[in-house]
Amino acid sequence: YITDISDISCKIEVPERLTVSHEALVRTGLTDRCVSIPVREATDADILLVHSEEYLEAVKKTPYMTLEDLKEFTLQYGDVYFHPNIYHCAKLAAGAALQLVDSVMTGKVRNGMALVRPPGHHSMRSAANGFCVFNNVAIAARYAKQKYGLKSVLCFSWHRYEHQKFWPQLRESEYDNVGKEKGAGFNINVPWNKVGMENSDYLSVFCHVLLPVAYEFCPDLVLVCAGFDSAIGDPEGEMCATPDIFAHLTHLLMNLAGGRLCAVLEGGYNLTSLPQSVCQTVQTLLGDPLPQPANLSAPCTSALESLHCVRSAHRPYWSCLKHAADPPPSDISTKRVKLTEVKEEEKTVTEEEKKSPEEKAWPEPPKRVAPPVRSAAVLPSDVACPEGCKRFSSSEDLDPLIVNKLRCETLKIHQRYSFDMSGFLQAVFGLLLPLGYEYDPDLVLLVRMPDSEVHDSVWQQLTALLQSFAQGHTLVLMQDEKACVGPTASCLLGDPAPPLERLQAALPEDVEAMERLRHKLQAAWKLLQTTGERATAASHFSIYIIGHTESLKSPALD
Repeated sequence: YITDISDISCKIEVPERLTVSHEALVRTGLTDRCVSIPVREATDADILLVHSEEYLEAVKKTPYMTLEDLKEFTLQYGDVYFHPNIYHCAKLAAGAALQLVDSVMTGKVRNGMALVRPPGHHSMRSAANGFCVFNNVAIAARYAKQKYGLKSVLCFSWHRYEHQKFWPQLRESEYDNVGKEKGAGFNINVPWNKVGMENSDYLSVFCHVLLPVAYEFCPDLVLVCAGFDSAIGDPEGEMCATPDIFAHLTHLLMNLAGGRLCAVLEGGYNLTSLPQSVCQTVQTLLGDPLPQPANLSAPCTSALESLHCVRSAHRPYWSCLKHAADPPPSDISTKRVKLTEVKEEEKTVTEEEKKSPEEKAWPEPPKRVAPPVRSAAVLPSDVACPEGCKRFSSSEDLDPLIVNKLRCETLKIHQRYSFDMSGFLQAVFGLLLPLGYEYDPDLVLLVRMPDSEVHDSVWQQLTALLQSFAQGHTLVLMQDEKACVGPTASCLLGDPAPPLERLQAALPEDVEAMERLRHKLQAAWKLLQTTGERATAASHFSIYIIGHTESLKSPALD
C-alpha cells in the first residue's frame, strides 16, 4: 500500500498486518515446514465470476487517478480506502486465494493459508465496502465450482451485529435470513448481539450448529474467511476469543472434505493477537498437537439466545436440527432488547470490561511442541506396524514415567446406545465434544470392542475429532480389529479422516435418547446448553465462511 496519502489511508487496515504475521511464522519456524505457493493476479474473468463489469472497469482506472479523483471515487463507497496501488494488491489477494484452491484441489498440498490484503468479505457485486475491494473467498468459491465441478455452497457467518446497531447495519445479517428459493437453508447467520464473546461462545456454536450442519452437507472443499477481528484486543471486533481457540476451531474443520481446507486472511487489526492467531491456525494445519483450551466457561446468555434463534430458523432445512427448540419468545429474540436487561448489564460491567480492546491483556499462547514420536503401537507379531508409528512389543517394560502419565484424569468414552451413523455423529457433536471441552481431560481413552457397530469411517472421524482434547494424548484399545489398525493410526498421526457420505436423518429414538441425556446433564455441564433458558438439575425433558466479526453480505453463491 502507498501510505503517504494520509487523507484517504486507513489507520488499522495497514501493511504491518501482513509483515507481523509473516515475521511470526518465520520466527517460530513454521514457514520452513510449509510449501510456498507462487502468487498470481486474478484475471478479469476470475473477478467477473462475482463482480460486475462496470465495477471492475471503474476500479481499473484508480491507478491513474489524481489524489482529488481518488478522494471522490472513495466517497461513493462505505469505509474503504482507494489509492494508486489498491487495484494491483486486490488482484493479487484474489489470485492468491485461487492459487491456494488449485493447490489443494489438485493434491499439491493438503491444506493451506493465504496471507493477503486487502480483505474481501464485505465487498459486493458492484461496490467496494469495509476495507474490501474484491470478494476473495466468494471468487474462490465460484472458481472452484466452475473449474472442479463442485455443486453447491453452504455459507456460514458469525459476526458482530448488536441488534442491527453495528456497522454496516444490514437486515440481511440477521439469523432469519436463511437464503431464498433453492438456496433456503444454505445461508447461516449467527449474529453476536453484544461484544466480549469468549472461547466458550464460539465453541458452543461450532458444536451445536456448524459441525452438525456441515457434516450433513458433506462438502468437497472448505473455504475459511479467517477473520481474526474476533480475537481479543481487536479494536473493530471487540471480542475476547484468545488465539489458542483458533487452533481448535481449525482442527474441528479439518476432517471435512477429506481435509481439503483453504483459509484466507480477512480481518484482524490488533498487531499482537493477529500474528498469534495466524500462527495457531497454521500450526494446526500442519498437524501439531493442539494446545489446552483456555478460559472455557458457560456460554453467555446473549450467545445462547443467538444459538437458539439460529437452530430454530434452520430446523426446517437440516435433519440434524429437527429436534431444535421452538422459536424463542420475542422478549429474548435477537431482534429485541428489553431496556431492563440493558440496565442490568450496565450494572454488572467489571473493571476489566471497561478497558478498551487495546488495553486488554492475555497470556502468550503456550508453545506447542510435537513429540519426536507422534504415535506408538503395541501389536501382535502377526500385525504389521503402520507407517509412521513406532512399534513396542507387548512384553516390553514400560518406562515408569509413561506409567505415571497414564495415572492422570481421564475422559472415558463408553457407548451405551446403539445409534445409527447419523445418530452417533449427532451425539458426538451435541454431547461428546461439549462435555470433552468442559471437562478438559489429561488423557482420552478410546476403546473399540469386537462387536462394535460403529462403521470404520465414523470410527476414524471420532478418533480424529477426539484429538481436540488432552493435547492429543490418546490411548486407543482395540480387540480383534486388525483391519482397522492402519486407518486408526493414520488419524492418530494427524491425517484427515476420509469423508462420509451425506448424512440422512437420525432415527427418532436416537434423537430422543440423546436429548434426554443432554437435558439431564446441561445444568452441570454448561456447554451442552442450546437455549438461553435457565437449566435446572430436575429438567429431564425439556457450518463455509468463518471468523470475521463484522456483518457479512456476500454476493449470491448459488
